[in-house]
Amino acid sequence: MDKFNTLTSIAAPMPLVNIDTDMIIPKQFLKTIQRSGLGKNLFDEMRFDDNGNEIPDFVLNQPAYRQAQILVAGDNFGCGSSREHAPWALLDFGIRCVISTSFADIFYNNCFKNGILPIVLPQDQVDVLMDDARKGENARISIDLESQTVTSADGQQFHFEIDPFKKHCLLNGLDDIGLTLEKVSSIDSFEKQASQSRPWV
Repeated sequence: MDKFNTLTSIAAPMPLVNIDTDMIIPKQFLKTIQRSGLGKNLFDEMRFDDNGNEIPDFVLNQPAYRQAQILVAGDNFGCGSSREHAPWALLDFGIRCVISTSFADIFYNNCFKNGILPIVLPQDQVDVLMDDARKGENARISIDLESQTVTSADGQQFHFEIDPFKKHCLLNGLDDIGLTLEKVSSIDSFEKQASQSRPWV
């Protein structure tokens, strides 16, 4: 998993509330267990018409936002099912951070396991960043995970809270496998002792 330290990017405004995981990655794309390749289907039903053509009005189809790495979203982002494909699709598209007033719990936790930083801020602060996002290429938002700050295009700085363990994992690029591998010497020692004391196992 890639480390997350700082990020400065154009942010895409998505002010809709209750954006659920089926909107993020529709159910027909859940047949794969590969984390890569899902970005092309991110927000599929909003990005494309029935003939597979891009819908020009959708924010991520607009030239200013095609390279956005941040989403500024409405309340209760990631609600619905627990599919981990939702953060997979966001990450594969290039989104490393989502800012909202609230997230569904399972989606929120899945983000950290996949290298995405979900930031919860009060509504008035999200409104400032949403206004920034609407400026497109004329405004960039900066995020510093170490200091737990978001800085708007005009220099306003907002502090966000984050669980220390989740912060540690993101800063060091540690998913569940990475955390396990940090203990590999202890695991090897245990296995060696176990095989000596119980050779019949």
